[in-house]
Amino acid sequence: MSGRGAGYALSGVEPGAARSPRGRLPAAVYAHAAGVYLLVQAVGVGVLALLAARHDLTLLGRLTAWDGAWYLSLVEYGYDGVAPGLRDAHGEIFPEAPLAFFPLYPALVVGLAQLPGVGEVGAAITVSVLCGLVMALGLVRLARHLDPRPRVGLLAVALVAGAPMAITFAMVYTEALFCALAVWALVFVLERQWVLAGVACLLAGLARSTASVLIGAVVLAALVAAWRGRDRAAALACVVLAPLGLLGFWGFVAVRTGSLTGWSDIEWRGWNTRYDFGGETVGFVLDTLAEGPSVMQVGAVLAVFAAIGLGVLAFRRLPWPLALYGAGVVLLVVGTAGLPAAKPRFLLPAMVVLLLPVAMALARRSRNTMLALTVAFVALGVWYGGYALTGWRYAI
Repeated sequence: MSGRGAGYALSGVEPGAARSPRGRLPAAVYAHAAGVYLLVQAVGVGVLALLAARHDLTLLGRLTAWDGAWYLSLVEYGYDGVAPGLRDAHGEIFPEAPLAFFPLYPALVVGLAQLPGVGEVGAAITVSVLCGLVMALGLVRLARHLDPRPRVGLLAVALVAGAPMAITFAMVYTEALFCALAVWALVFVLERQWVLAGVACLLAGLARSTASVLIGAVVLAALVAAWRGRDRAAALACVVLAPLGLLGFWGFVAVRTGSLTGWSDIEWRGWNTRYDFGGETVGFVLDTLAEGPSVMQVGAVLAVFAAIGLGVLAFRRLPWPLALYGAGVVLLVVGTAGLPAAKPRFLLPAMVVLLLPVAMALARRSRNTMLALTVAFVALGVWYGGYALTGWRYAI
């Protein structure tokens, strides 16, 4: 295998390496990462504002659309009610529908909204922005384990912040929260900080179901470390902690619905979402390639192809826990039926690791080539996100 992550041992880092093999990152690198993230996201929000105005829509309305309305409903009503006018994908409503949405994000919003002068919408967007910044800081730290050049981490931040549908990092959505937790969980794995990795997975399990893949990758890495006798007690603690959040929420839903498959049943009833081993995705891809009815559908197909390619590349360029997580998310997204045009958004949690080899490759190019390709990618990504929220009629 090639690449600086290729020497990753089953124990967590390179044999004999320190817990922070590349040394401490200077504070300036973290500051630059935050600046790059905010700049790219500001461009995305600006493009969304322009496109929204063209369609006689409000920027705030777009930032709180679709799932955002459900999370704001949870902030106000909890799991015991639904905001007036809220409907599922079929235009209907049923009492258990709010249980499809995980509790950590609305809980953070409720906490922030307790501050004087902070409204629920402002709190929700603030939580997303802050979580996005935490993700950016984690990305430069993660990249440091793969390549010592600071530009690699900064490029990774720019690519992730400007990826198709990365506009959701600024919306009332869980993408920023989950990706922040996933990135830091993987950082802690590489640094053999097993208890922190377990806590990050526990929290991720309270944010969205994609945590099942993260938990699997982290638990496997911890089990291998324990088997090899390195940090055994901490690694086993990680194994115990990691799944508690996800299992706890699914258990809560099971009690509320009276069914062990309660959460999956709600997803299927309200949003036609279930794991079908890729049957719907294959049909969607074939239909789109044959007819190409819309930009969103063509874009979703291209995103799926790109993600599969990056997932394969990850096993050659990244430490295996990162590759396993990234490829696992791709398999989960490709294998799940429901909202096929929204797959670029569903793939964002994978992009936080799958774009790292792209960042490393760009860093080897000349400055002009590196900047030109990065700007082109970001321009395409921010336009796609803006179009999805204004020119596309369906949920994203």
